[in-house]
Amino acid sequence: MKTSLALICATGATLALGMSPQAQAGTSSLEGWAQMAAATFSDGPTSGQFASGNGASPLNNPPYLNLQPVQGFSGVLQGAGNSYRFLVDNGFGNQANSADSVLRMYAVLPDFRTATGGSGTVSAADWATGTARSSFDASTRITLSDPNRQVGFAIQADYEKYYNGSTSLNPSGIAVDAGIRANKLLTGADFDVEGVRQDKNGNLWFGDEFGPFLVKTDASGRVLSRDVPMAGVYAPENPYRGNTPANLGSSRGFEGLAINANGDRLYTLLEGTVTGDPAKTLRINEFNIDTNTYTPQQWVYKLDADGTNIGDMTAINDHEFIVIERNGNTATSGGTPFKKLFKIDLNKRNADGSVEKVELVDLMNIADPNDLNGDGKTVFDFPYVTIENIHVIDAHTLLVVNDNNFPGGGGRTAASDNTEFLKIHLDQALDVSPVPEPSQWALLLGGMGLMGVTTLRRRSR
Repeated sequence: MKTSLALICATGATLALGMSPQAQAGTSSLEGWAQMAAATFSDGPTSGQFASGNGASPLNNPPYLNLQPVQGFSGVLQGAGNSYRFLVDNGFGNQANSADSVLRMYAVLPDFRTATGGSGTVSAADWATGTARSSFDASTRITLSDPNRQVGFAIQADYEKYYNGSTSLNPSGIAVDAGIRANKLLTGADFDVEGVRQDKNGNLWFGDEFGPFLVKTDASGRVLSRDVPMAGVYAPENPYRGNTPANLGSSRGFEGLAINANGDRLYTLLEGTVTGDPAKTLRINEFNIDTNTYTPQQWVYKLDADGTNIGDMTAINDHEFIVIERNGNTATSGGTPFKKLFKIDLNKRNADGSVEKVELVDLMNIADPNDLNGDGKTVFDFPYVTIENIHVIDAHTLLVVNDNNFPGGGGRTAASDNTEFLKIHLDQALDVSPVPEPSQWALLLGGMGLMGVTTLRRRSR
């Protein structure tokens, strides 16, 4: 793999010698803003029995009896109508505290506050229709499950007690919820899902950090096949590595996951640097959905001098993508928050072989002439620790949403962070190739037939 990366760098230097690593793009402004309260819940198994609290928000502290927090958004798809479908990550931050957090996607409907109106609130939405619902319940979500036992290792639902009764992780011997066991639900101790895409067949693909793995499910979240590892890359949590040393940091797997317009290629972006790779470089790999294998295509993403992590990646077209890059600083932590959106082009490489980056948006410096979030300022900032959702609405409009790490805080204040939804206007248009998302694929597959879908995909390229 070192040879492969060296070859990439050498080829890049030949093709793009002297290319500027970060050309500057146009300006951005806040077009819409909405907020969902930190303490937003759905029915479900009791959660948070292994998690820590937040001293600044004691009323939000776990456990949550017969409830699951609607929080930790780490991936987004377009939903039906004006709704969006958000992926909840592993729950409370790591494998050792999230065994009772079930992996779900929720449909939400923001009523964006704009220059001409809007409440700035967010409601639950019906998964199938996108219409507003009064609360988050079974009609607003899907839950990941493995009833046919396709996952290649033991999951929490296989055990009688969480963590298989480990006295260090489960000293009280808490039993696995009966619903998790009966329905073989996946939890945050099984996978840390940080990205989601829907393919040309209507199936969902999830990018995981514990393997890192790709996990394929049907549209309802039921696992269809064995988890797909990345050859030669092992996070500490990888259940298959045995005595093989981990060469990727904990929770540094697939943070970015994108799909092409044809719906047959996935693009994975690691959050961390693989041991032996150049410092501050992250691997981008291409995955062929039809063959269920990685292709030989590989690229290098280089973090900014001030960047430490990426938060998400989404496609603009078949060779351009948007990446969220950040550091861990916030409005309360000290230090300068670095939170930016970059456009990358897989067809253009810098002298060092990394893909070309163009700054699209500085999330700490967005024009807000109408003060949509009501903070009394005409410049909007987004200082959260983790910002993990980016979606292209159209050529001039982006959706950006934070992961609030509930019940944690520290983004704007020490109290539990809310989830903020931003519509950002770009003055320079993106070269967008439409990527049909969940509702569109369902309509196309049902109403046009495979020939029609194939024709549409070809035209979208």
